[in-house]
Amino acid sequence: MESQYKEMWERLNLDIPAHDALLEVLGKFYGDIYLTQQGRLKGMEYLDFVISEIHGLRIKELQEAKAKGRKVVGTFCIFVPEEIVWAADGICVGLCAGAEAGYDKVEEILPRNTCALIKSFVGFKLSKLCPFFESCDLVIGETTCDGKKKAYEIFGEYVPMYVMEVPQMKWDADRELWRSEILRLKARIEELTGRKIDYQNLLSAIKMINNRRKALWRLNELRKAVFVPISGRDALLINQISFYDDPMRFTSKVNELCDELEERVRRKEGVVPNGTVRVMLSGCPMAIPNWKLPYVIESSGAVVVFEESCVGSRNTRDLVEEDKKDLDGLIDALVDRYSKIDCACFTPNEERLEHIVAHAKAYGVDGVIYYHLNFCQPYEIEGFKVKRKLESEGIPLLTIGTDYSMEDIGQLKTRVEAFVEMLSPKA
Repeated sequence: MESQYKEMWERLNLDIPAHDALLEVLGKFYGDIYLTQQGRLKGMEYLDFVISEIHGLRIKELQEAKAKGRKVVGTFCIFVPEEIVWAADGICVGLCAGAEAGYDKVEEILPRNTCALIKSFVGFKLSKLCPFFESCDLVIGETTCDGKKKAYEIFGEYVPMYVMEVPQMKWDADRELWRSEILRLKARIEELTGRKIDYQNLLSAIKMINNRRKALWRLNELRKAVFVPISGRDALLINQISFYDDPMRFTSKVNELCDELEERVRRKEGVVPNGTVRVMLSGCPMAIPNWKLPYVIESSGAVVVFEESCVGSRNTRDLVEEDKKDLDGLIDALVDRYSKIDCACFTPNEERLEHIVAHAKAYGVDGVIYYHLNFCQPYEIEGFKVKRKLESEGIPLLTIGTDYSMEDIGQLKTRVEAFVEMLSPKA
């Protein structure tokens, strides 16, 4: 891939030697974690292809679209209503933020104890390692935590930055603020693209993204089966790729994969032996290539059957209502749908506790692993209430704080193995 796309990467001003080294490391990492799995679905071949070409063919597609006048908008968070971007014939993509990159440069402008996700996206940009950043005409941030909010002030010196104000509570005044923010974004995207967002193109965009959410939720529902038809690693990968791939193509491929899964469920074929410990992952989002913890869990005798995460159920659980009759109605539908997100930035956040318990029961999990990135205060602090809620329901919990490095993988494996052993049925 390096030689095929080198000229494009040079035009994007990537650090070619460092980028080549990154792709080599990630390729081996991916092979060890994903391609060594037994009994993978045939439909995963498409996802493997997307990963192999994520900095190649997908970037080429973006560059070709830009040459035709379309604008590329990058985002970090599921609070950004991507329907607005697609309605204006823009392209919405996720940005690199799941590995250690350029921390030496990052720590010149941000505190060392900044959370790994923030340090990662800043590092990818400063180190010239992410072609998605270099393809963006606009980068949209959001005020979901104080770390991001302040980092965006500095980051705006390096990228064309736009920040949305996310309310921290869910009262009527907060809804009005959020509605005004969506309208402000609409105006900014119209300015960027030179295209007016009307009822029809917004409705079309809503339907397109709803269809992607339906396909991903269909995948989630199939994971309830007693004979688990897909590994948690593969399910996470599918959710991660949803932020990068073309939505219509991705939706079609995921539905094809779900057809295969349904057949596997019908035949009672699982990827792990029946009776394998079933685990829910809950907490911080996991961006590509943050696969460490799922790999540790599934190499320790358990299987992940559900992700209560922004790269998981929080992104796909709710749809935007499509039966509105005018543009204002569709804007209200966007406001209502995105207001249902139960991010740890909210206070109070009781609905998230209820969702965790409900999903744990629906998916028949034996235990929950609560994951937070080091220095992520919202999720780390909210972990106390999650623990207390699960204890009251008799659901075992293991809390893990980590980052993107591999230094603690031995310690993590020891803790996870002990948790899985505790959950395992005794002979």
